[in-house]
Amino acid sequence: MDLKLFFSPLPEGVAADIKAYNSFYKSIKVNEGQMPEIKGEDIALIGIEEDRGTEKNKGVNKAANELRRRLYNLKKGIGRYRIVDLGNLKSGIHLEDTYLRLKEVCQYLIEHDVLPIVIGGSHDMDYGQFLAFQELEKLISLLNIDATLDMEDGKQLCWSENHIQKIMMHEPNFLFNYSQLGHQTYLIDSAAIDVLEKLYFGAYRLGHLRHNIKEMEPVIRDADMLSFDITAIKSIDAPGNANAQAFGLTGEEACQICWYAGLNEKMSSAGFYEYNPEMDLHGKTASVVATMIWYFIEGFYHRKNEKDFKNNDYLKYVVSMPNEPATLVFFKSKLSDKWWLEVPFPEGKERSNKWEFEIHRNCIVPCSYADYEIANKGELPERWINTHAKLV
Repeated sequence: MDLKLFFSPLPEGVAADIKAYNSFYKSIKVNEGQMPEIKGEDIALIGIEEDRGTEKNKGVNKAANELRRRLYNLKKGIGRYRIVDLGNLKSGIHLEDTYLRLKEVCQYLIEHDVLPIVIGGSHDMDYGQFLAFQELEKLISLLNIDATLDMEDGKQLCWSENHIQKIMMHEPNFLFNYSQLGHQTYLIDSAAIDVLEKLYFGAYRLGHLRHNIKEMEPVIRDADMLSFDITAIKSIDAPGNANAQAFGLTGEEACQICWYAGLNEKMSSAGFYEYNPEMDLHGKTASVVATMIWYFIEGFYHRKNEKDFKNNDYLKYVVSMPNEPATLVFFKSKLSDKWWLEVPFPEGKERSNKWEFEIHRNCIVPCSYADYEIANKGELPERWINTHAKLV
């Protein structure tokens, strides 16, 4: 793929005043007229200049370069950065064309083991981000951070209000799990939560998340794709958004989520949406989002490659149960103290399509010590129940 056909280089002036040798900008390769090579790189930044998917938050098409100004000025984190900034994706003639362009680019990057980070644009751009996994024949888990569910039904609605429904209805269906974090109950239709529960998907309201954010780490660790709408962050911390709410995540909590997401070795795509520089007082929101991206990248470079549960880096715990199943198997990492739970593929089930083998390969799911404690009381953890229900 010739990436330069898809992108516009950064305009002059975005990084003109950055002189510090240890800045983020000085540590990466940037398309300022010459497209950088992705071979051997870990992460690629993709700017979006598209706002046709929203009616309420016009101006998000100008977000990418403003976010770069803040991100580039931050100091480089740990390790040797292998990061490229590809520039801004050229918008298509129609909105759907932009989705397809984003799909092609993200798919190409993922196939080359480069993690795309999409910045700017309205939240519906995650549809293109999601489509990138279709040709990879990979069942995926999607993590969405938002104050609302974006599952409204109606032909007159803009794309940013029902893009999650579009993702769930997409054929072929390669969405294995969906987790919604940070929604606010008074902003959503309770019937939509019922739909998620019937599909054995997870929906964690703001209060639940805030009560114990560490218990959200296994939920985040299970995701292949992150879609972060900054509407989830309260307006006092992130005013640069026409949909900003008085209540929501703090900037610190948003950075904590991004740190967990970066650490997640399954995570192979991330997007940050709905920042509107036209509504941002003194660049406050841009600073928050840039710091979130920085923490995501920092988490990425702290990954421990915890994938092989057969080596000596793991402790295996077998818990006897009073009913079926007879036992539950847990794994605990000696390196990070993280926990996983094994959910066996149902015996006798015929695998009728190309996606189910991927399920069979991935039935060891992230969990927490609390799940192990629940099992020791003779109860099935909710994570086991939900995963098993999706395998049947």
